[in-house]
Amino acid sequence: MSMPKGKYAWTATVGEKGQIVIPKQARDVFGIKPGDTLLLLGDEDRGIAIPNKGAFSDLFAVVFDDKDGDNNL
Repeated sequence: MSMPKGKYAWTATVGEKGQIVIPKQARDVFGIKPGDTLLLLGDEDRGIAIPNKGAFSDLFAVVFDDKDGDNNL
């Protein structure tokens, strides 16, 4: 079975401590290096998603967008 360009599927096994190993090909494709922090998003109906590293910047830009100019959180 061939995958559409840019689409991937991998499997990972959950260890006794709840840890998973991200397959090497996935780490290479997405530039994941030791020490990187990953954001895990969960939805009980849809599952778990791990957005790409750029999602941090996008998320923080939305959360901390100072639209009214008062710089208060």
